[in-house]
Amino acid sequence: MTLIAKQAYFKMERVVSSLQQEDIKQERMLYLYTNKVVTQRREFPIDNVLDFSYRPVSNQGGILYLHSLQGVYTYTVDSSPEEFIQIFQDYFK
Repeated sequence: MTLIAKQAYFKMERVVSSLQQEDIKQERMLYLYTNKVVTQRREFPIDNVLDFSYRPVSNQGGILYLHSLQGVYTYTVDSSPEEFIQIFQDYFK
């Protein structure tokens, strides 16, 4: 199991108390290994990963899509993951 590439993504968590509402940005990493893709909450065997795609959202980053046999999973990114996607395609396609 060798690390090939990694991509930063984030998740927004809304915390509500009796007095206020606060949005907390949680920074996370998506790791591409020779045999799997790992996020904070999920692990995908590489044979189950079909592709990655990206859709920019205005000037604020965009959405990285992980296409797998189990479905499509979305990850919000601050910057373009094109290099990460290209590494995946060069290595596995």
